[in-house]
Amino acid sequence: MNKETLLKKEFKESDIQRVRNLVNKDFTSGVKVQTGYRKSSKKYKEGDIWEESGKQWTVKNGIKQNITKLDEAKKALRIPLRCPKCNGSMEHWLAKKMFKIHGFCFDPCTVDYERSLKKAGLYKQYEQRMIKGNAKQVIDDIERWILDSVNDKHTFVTEQGVVEDWGGMNKETREKILKDLKDFTTTMRKHIS
Repeated sequence: MNKETLLKKEFKESDIQRVRNLVNKDFTSGVKVQTGYRKSSKKYKEGDIWEESGKQWTVKNGIKQNITKLDEAKKALRIPLRCPKCNGSMEHWLAKKMFKIHGFCFDPCTVDYERSLKKAGLYKQYEQRMIKGNAKQVIDDIERWILDSVNDKHTFVTEQGVVEDWGGMNKETREKILKDLKDFTTTMRKHIS
């Protein structure tokens, strides 16, 4: 073989363009023209909000995320790694509970806050408000539990499709329980107020 024949290899324009792209570190450019469907894509920046396929989208921390109705609820339940007031750690087991109540960590923020209330003579009022809030929540939980139990149908469908009643209560019993529940919750709420 002749040396000239080895060097005279023909290169297509697409081969040359591909090498240019590699040298310029442009790895996403295409070198061939194709026909068919091509989805248009638009680049979005951090914080942009747009609608696509009936949903709202945004870019948070460089990631495309959809915006839902529950975002505010998620944000309210999210506990940070660091206290927003003192920038301390939120690892203490009471820090999470105190953050939900006050919006800051247990130690030192809640401890300092309660100490300042004691110095100002307002701690007793604060303590009573906290106890009343807890008692109201317990009453609401009891009421919800009893209502769920009373309103449960206690009927089940077997694999054969037969509906079985597993001891649902009669109308008089249900009405008596609901009346007693109303009397109990009314009395308890009066004592708390």
